[in-house]
Amino acid sequence: MFFLIPAITVYTIVFGTLSVFSSVVDRSGRFAHRCARGWSRLILVTTGVRVDVRGLEQLTPGTPYVFVSNHQSIYDIPVVFWALPFQLRIIAKQSLGSFPFLGWHLRRTGHLLVDRSRPDRSAILQRWRELLGEGLSLIIFPEGTRSEDGCVGRFKAGSFLLAMEAGLQIVPVSITGTRFVMRKGFLTTRPGDVRLTVHAPVSTAGGPESPDTPAAIRLSEQVRAVVEARVAAEDQGVGTWPSN
Repeated sequence: MFFLIPAITVYTIVFGTLSVFSSVVDRSGRFAHRCARGWSRLILVTTGVRVDVRGLEQLTPGTPYVFVSNHQSIYDIPVVFWALPFQLRIIAKQSLGSFPFLGWHLRRTGHLLVDRSRPDRSAILQRWRELLGEGLSLIIFPEGTRSEDGCVGRFKAGSFLLAMEAGLQIVPVSITGTRFVMRKGFLTTRPGDVRLTVHAPVSTAGGPESPDTPAAIRLSEQVRAVVEARVAAEDQGVGTWPSN
């Protein structure tokens, strides 16, 4: 309370200010993304969180992907930004844009803030295509909220439909351990081991036109099954990773 929260606040102000000012001359947000990675790294080091990353060799550097991850904790954000060496843009709820520094960073550096009560599908799809043209990748948490017990919830099919229409490959990502670092509803953190596993990309070629079509639902269930299997296998073994 007396060290970690003030330290993280300082990191957020410093890197948030740098990213906002950089957006004046760098509208692509690439320098701002480096600020986000620096912010993430400092938070992880300060709070004693060690991240073990697996599976990056399955990806092609510079290729735009849609990363789809389970969601256990607020700590998923710094873990993802530090662990994935791609220019990432996040899709988040619009209310985050009102937060000082963090919200300003999101609004001015290419991230997509969505009004969940009135999502504009055509505008979101257009923005996705623009990101693809810029060689940027997206990170999505399709459960829509953080898990309290670590179990992977249902993946909403709407995000998968948009990925299919934009012709983007989906990369399933499994995160385990973050719920023990910072539990939902608590401000306290504790040191710990986190694992982020990158799975093989999934093609979305030939997508449908409606989120209610079986293809979009099948794809969401397929990706969820991959993520859930890894989470179920590893979540109970946090802190006791095998050496290989």
